[in-house]
Amino acid sequence: MHYRSTRGQAKNYTFEEAVMAGLSPDGGLFIPHTIPTLPANWKSDWANKSFQELALAILSLYIDETEIPQADLKSLIDKSYSTFRADDVTPLFKIRDGFYILELFHGPTFAFKDVALQFVGNLFEYFLERRNKKETSGKVHRLTVVGATSGDTGSAAIYGLRNKKNVSVFILHPRGRVSPIQEAQMTTVLDPNVHNLAVEGTFDDCQDIVKTLFGNTEFNNRHHLGAVNSINWARILAQTTYYVYSYFKLLNTLNINAASPEAEQVNVHYSVPTGNFGDILAGYYARRMGLPSSKLIVATNSNDILTRFFETSAYAKQSGPDGSVKATLSPAMDILVSSNFERLLWYLARETERDDGETMTGEETQLDERLADHAGQCVAGWMKALKETGSFTINKEVVHKARVIFDSARVSDEDTLQTITAYHRPAESEQVPYILDPHTAVGVKAAEEVAARHNFSLYPKGKDIIVSLATAHPAKFSESVETALKNSPGFDFNKDVLPTEFHGLLDKEKRIVVVDKAEPELVIAAIEKELKAEGIEF
Repeated sequence: MHYRSTRGQAKNYTFEEAVMAGLSPDGGLFIPHTIPTLPANWKSDWANKSFQELALAILSLYIDETEIPQADLKSLIDKSYSTFRADDVTPLFKIRDGFYILELFHGPTFAFKDVALQFVGNLFEYFLERRNKKETSGKVHRLTVVGATSGDTGSAAIYGLRNKKNVSVFILHPRGRVSPIQEAQMTTVLDPNVHNLAVEGTFDDCQDIVKTLFGNTEFNNRHHLGAVNSINWARILAQTTYYVYSYFKLLNTLNINAASPEAEQVNVHYSVPTGNFGDILAGYYARRMGLPSSKLIVATNSNDILTRFFETSAYAKQSGPDGSVKATLSPAMDILVSSNFERLLWYLARETERDDGETMTGEETQLDERLADHAGQCVAGWMKALKETGSFTINKEVVHKARVIFDSARVSDEDTLQTITAYHRPAESEQVPYILDPHTAVGVKAAEEVAARHNFSLYPKGKDIIVSLATAHPAKFSESVETALKNSPGFDFNKDVLPTEFHGLLDKEKRIVVVDKAEPELVIAAIEKELKAEGIEF
């Protein structure tokens, strides 16, 4: 298994090279040369596997044993998920007939990004230790991890990398634009290799700076940058596991054998709160591998570049009246440009050149280089247009094909609050009360809208089942949850929501470096100053 860039100029990278580089030298994102299909008997052979066992089976399809021996990969996976509070890592919770919540917030930082970043942190350490053991010149291989966060990536990356040997981590967050709990989770980690940069600007500013640093050859060579944002392929790969795992959990709950004809009659739809497109992209890869999923629902807030794309075929920066990001109650999704969407665009571009009219369902065991090169050229051109003009448009027929898999809906702050309220005190007696965080509420409301749009008939009366991904614990967004539930009789945030791990968090000592302007040069200066203080020579 090798990896290529979405922009066509880098090919034949190993898994280790793709993961450690993070971003391709041509500015593109790494994707596998081929998408493997699930084994012939996966529905029977994998049905009773634990989350960890399933992760090993899936990741082994992408990681050759010559790169990471099976025993080592198993050890990395077991170590990564030993930090989770739930035995099954990502539990499935039934809200009502035909509607389930996939809880992804049982990791150390109470957010879905722990599922990937606990693994990525251990992977970085594993590769560095192996390189240093092989090194005979006395040189020490190090990694300077640089990432941008709109809230949850930062703390998940920090908890995945704190005290890792030969790794320094720098997380850029937009100053004053993350929740108090999110900021405290990052800035109260005082390990010497952890550095938080509060940048005056937006998340998009932070993300642009990170991409600029990776494109700065001199800086990158000097400090050996590594990526933790979902531009890193390992993050997408790790997240595919919970789609497959939830499918088995769902069928087990319904007493349906995954290998039976009855299973084929069920339409499972996944609704995903979407900002940078990484979480739902993992679902796309799972589907391409052979997971029987129907709609992948892209749930956006008012920063709706993805919803507008599926509606109009135009990918265009357009949010606030001045072109800036709109601040919403779901801040982790407050972005203008979804970086991971570039990976989907590559597959859409490749599909425009197919001659046989077939859909793409993991068939690239003999990948046609002509089509791959064409896709790379298309994506490079689109990204250039986006940078220069703020938009590009692709063929409507291609978007129509994408809509066979994807649908999308935007959700306002008002609807977000109403959804939190409605699910806490459901009108239907058969619905279980549940406290949603604002991002999860966006996913739930979008699922309801798409279900109505397509006249879903929910199981058991019909064949449709919705699994909506819960991406964060509600305690991380106390202001929104308390606003939505302030009139709910008997509701007590501290008693009903706040985990013991959060008690006193806001009062702990913090360490933050403020960057007064969103300028790469200022961030470079801050990083190098911190590295020198850490005692690192360069």
